[in-house]
Order: sequence, then structure tokens, then C-alpha cells
Amino acid sequence: MPALKKTEFVGRITFLGRVPDREAGLRAQAVSHAELTWDGIAGESHGGLTRDSCSRVRTQYARGTQIRNTRQLSVLSEEELAVIADKINMDHLDPALLGASMVIEGIPNFTHVPPSARLQMPSGATLVVDMENRPCIFPAKEIEADHAGHGKAFKEAARGLRGVTAWVEHPGQIATGDEVVLHVPDQPVWSFLQAARQ
Repeated sequence: MPALKKTEFVGRITFLGRVPDREAGLRAQAVSHAELTWDGIAGESHGGLTRDSCSRVRTQYARGTQIRNTRQLSVLSEEELAVIADKINMDHLDPALLGASMVIEGIPNFTHVPPSARLQMPSGATLVVDMENRPCIFPAKEIEADHAGHGKAFKEAARGLRGVTAWVEHPGQIATGDEVVLHVPDQPVWSFLQAARQ
């Protein structure tokens, strides 16, 4: 019996980006198509099968510990970007300033799709959702550089709207305009989740 359920929720890719040098800055370069490899998007500085641990997993590992790279891509929602833009008084928020790898429209409440959900494209290329991507100060710096006075509000405005981190389960070609089908784990929510979070 399949453990993942194909849903009726189908999105569309509206943006693809690649961050060429994370040390130089978070800003992504927009591309019309990309090759998803086992390492992530070819030429993307967040790529690789492993990475150094960071603040996301600081209760599990000392900073800099080598771990599996489940943060190969940063995937955001077109609709949620519009909400963030409105909150920081901008007409449009360029996803390149957030270091976005992919932006999808059409999947509601996207930032909170369940961990382990799959995002599958027509080529068969498939991403596994790791977890919600928490807002940080780095996009704020990129926004502020281009739109003075708006970046400082980003971190709070993006809370619960920053999209997800994901990794490649199956490689393949992807392009803007591609459909994205959401598959979710066919299991109930853990009944002790709320107690564990307290």
C-alpha cells in the first residue's frame, strides 16, 4: 500500500533561481529552467549531498557538524510572497532577494504542507519537503539594499510565510510554467505533537 497520497493540489512554478555564491550574498539569479541533480540545482551554492549544520539543528549538532543536506532548495509560495510584500508596504517582493530556488503558485497554506510531502514535476523530478523555512535577517539585508526602509520589517512579516526547505529525491529538468503536484504522507498527525512542542 502506498505511503504517499497524490493530492488534487496542483501548483505552477513561477520563478526559479540559483544563488551562485552564498558567501557573497543571498540574492538569487533568476533562470528559466534548471537541472535538478542529487546535489540540488546545478550551480547552486546551497547544493551538495551534505552540509555543515546551522542554527536550524543546533539542539542536535554542534555548529559545523557534517549532516545530510536537506536544505538544497528554498521553495516559496507566490501567494505568501504577496502577503509579505503587503506587510512591508511593497507592491511586489522579488523572490531573488530571498534567495529563492523555486516559487510555486496555487498550493494553499504552502509553508505548512507536512514534512516529507513530495513536490513532483512533469519530468519526474521530485522534491521532498524537509520543514518550514524560518525567516532570518539575510533576506532583510537584500531587500534593504534595493528598497531602503522595507527590509527591516521582513523577518516579522515573513513569520509562517517563508516557504519550505527541500531536497531532491529524483533528478530531472524543471522549468518555469511547469506544474507541481503535491503528494502527502498518508498518516495521521502524531497525537503527542503539541505536548512535545511545549
